[in-house]
Amino acid sequence: MITKSLVLTYFYLLIYITLSSGVILYNKWVLSPKYFNFPFPITLTMIHMAFSGSVAFLLIRVFKVVSPVKMTFRIYATCVIPISAFFASSLWFGNTAYLHISVAFIQMLKALMPVATFVVAVLCGTDKLRWDVFLNMVLVSVGVVISSYGEIHFNVIGTLYQVTGIFAEALRLVLTQVLLQKKGLSLNPITSLYYIAPCSFVFLFVPWYFLEKPGMDISQIQFNFWIFFSNAVCALMLNFSIFLVIGRTGAVTVRVAGVLKDWILIALSTVVFPESMITVLNIIGYAIALCGVVLYNYLKVREARTTSQTSEAIPDRIIKDWKLEKKSSDVYRPEGGSNEEANVASSASNFGVDEEAPLIPSSAGRLSHIGRNQQSGRSG
Repeated sequence: MITKSLVLTYFYLLIYITLSSGVILYNKWVLSPKYFNFPFPITLTMIHMAFSGSVAFLLIRVFKVVSPVKMTFRIYATCVIPISAFFASSLWFGNTAYLHISVAFIQMLKALMPVATFVVAVLCGTDKLRWDVFLNMVLVSVGVVISSYGEIHFNVIGTLYQVTGIFAEALRLVLTQVLLQKKGLSLNPITSLYYIAPCSFVFLFVPWYFLEKPGMDISQIQFNFWIFFSNAVCALMLNFSIFLVIGRTGAVTVRVAGVLKDWILIALSTVVFPESMITVLNIIGYAIALCGVVLYNYLKVREARTTSQTSEAIPDRIIKDWKLEKKSSDVYRPEGGSNEEANVASSASNFGVDEEAPLIPSSAGRLSHIGRNQQSGRSG
């Protein structure tokens, strides 16, 4: 039976897929010399950060839609600043890749995201080297290599930019998990932009000053306020759409929707940008890589469920005896939440969402858990 809740869920998913694809195609159109001809990716990213940070400031400080978290200078210096640096780097390199390679090939290269995250997590000690996961990563890498070999307009510079952006994003995800989650700090899309966007803007200013500013001739720049404004609005709305989807369905659904979005985007990019051609070898390689990504997601979800079930398998009698021995005032309740939240959040942090969403993955497990509790509360 089709219910209102089910229709609303699919509507949110449709909005997410539309906005996610739209932002990528829009950025490519703005940056491409063949179309709008604004070949300044750092400038475009700084516009996004300035707009998102300003809107977040208004929502928090003026309209008081949400309350800011308890942010100390130490947490900001040791957590927010390094995360912002890698977030700014991933946006910079990712947007620069649009100048050199096609949208379709960029989406195929993004299949390397689990590989980069797994490698960085193992090196940082947040994940263990497991052979089943390692073989999946090999499968993904082989698929991407085949897809790259079949790329007609292969460009080394563009590929290096995109891969560097992927590893910067992987570092940002692992740092988010290590620095913020272990401190019990959970940020929603508005508060994350409030703290991350201004800091990212400052980091982007340095490469902009040395790389783009000298080559910018104001008299020759085609500036259209409504195009840049609508582009920034789409990027901001993408953050909120991911928040809505994760809060209503969970991180696993976003993973599946992301895979569907990639296929749609690859096909749609060949229509919007006719010069972007896809070969049979592209499709075969990407299909192989996607199989590895799906298996990786399955292993992470199964691992999270197994851990949560193990933590819940304590006999009721032991719990009752323990409660008799302890007064309720003596029981320590960590603010970090349940084991299920922590495990799902950990697996979600390995899933790279979209470029303009700085901290969504870090709190995906918590948002999913809260969303389900709120729905069950309403139905009860």
